[in-house]
Amino acid sequence: MKTETFFVPLIRGIFLEKARCPWMVVFSADGKGGESAELAISVEAGDEKAVGKKFALAFSESKFFKENKIPLRVKISSNGTDYIYHTAPCYSGIEKIRKGEQKEAWDLKNIAPVNTGDSKTPDYATSRSTVAKNRIALVTGGAQGFGEEITRGLVSAGALVFIADLNKEGAEKLAATLNSEYKKTVAFPAEVNVGDELSVQNMIENIAITAGGLDLCVSNAGVLRAASILEQDIQSFKFVTDINYVAFAIVTKHCGLLMKAQNATAPVWTTDIIQINSKSGLDGSNKNGSYAGSKFGGIGLVQSFAKELVEYNTKVNAVCPGNFFDGPLWSDPVKGLFVQYLNTGKVPGAKSIQDVKAFYEAKIPMGRGCTGPDVIRAVLYLVEQIYETGQALPVTGGQVMLS
Repeated sequence: MKTETFFVPLIRGIFLEKARCPWMVVFSADGKGGESAELAISVEAGDEKAVGKKFALAFSESKFFKENKIPLRVKISSNGTDYIYHTAPCYSGIEKIRKGEQKEAWDLKNIAPVNTGDSKTPDYATSRSTVAKNRIALVTGGAQGFGEEITRGLVSAGALVFIADLNKEGAEKLAATLNSEYKKTVAFPAEVNVGDELSVQNMIENIAITAGGLDLCVSNAGVLRAASILEQDIQSFKFVTDINYVAFAIVTKHCGLLMKAQNATAPVWTTDIIQINSKSGLDGSNKNGSYAGSKFGGIGLVQSFAKELVEYNTKVNAVCPGNFFDGPLWSDPVKGLFVQYLNTGKVPGAKSIQDVKAFYEAKIPMGRGCTGPDVIRAVLYLVEQIYETGQALPVTGGQVMLS
């Protein structure tokens, strides 16, 4: 890990703890901007706790914190090298610093804290629509299907979203579209292969350098290969397991490490990892064992990771959506599930895609498939709910009910 990457979540944590609201900390390669409100700190190398303690002491003794303010710019000098970071409560603030439009330190009396669940910020009625505002979010598989819907929902809720996808062109196109629609930076593309640990590690380090840390990971990337266990080749079975099960562990590992580093200086700040699971993670699926098995396993990981990462105030939960009939997973004319199920004879008597769709709609008490807004409401609920972890939340129109 590069030195500038090591420092940045520790600095962000200091500000999260002080401001009790989301904060951006961006490494500046050219070091320009914010000179009028700079805090300079010298520090020797050490582990997270040691360096975090030195940062906490230096910031607490600074004129900025004594005046209840946060500097625009932090200069860390370490082993003969200077590292410059810009800081702001939102990404638009970072851009104002770079343009020279913001010259005064951020005054916290003008910035409202958010509910962190402790006695310093008691709050019994935070609006769900604001819980993601200015938070740094990652959506894997975020360029299409449910992922795109989740990306759009989080941006609409005010989050800065990294759109992580193997489809680099799709992620770039969606980020450009959203930034144009909102007339400011609301999203970044992030090319990644979630099944490749080095690729995931590089992505997470880039997020740290670009925004300072991570508040919410929505692990959405997944695949499905429907087939009878009597006919499916084991390579296809392993491929589904690798992406839906192993890759979720890889993503959680590296998001968890960044959140842990942030927690070293912000123990009160809550972060979230949410797996987009499936109703097939709660109820077996006929001629779809590789998918259902990987999703059942995913819930086991969610519960286990939740018990482990609670030490760092990271919640781990799952959303289990019902069938998203309008997305490419179902509706792709070549690889979609309607086509797969028709060709494998999973639906008795079905002679067309319309027959397959009608068969599945009839299974849902609410009579329709799941939509993107249904899922984003569940994601925001889990972020808002600060006293819940290790849960699998069905969003199935009543098709799957917990007992």
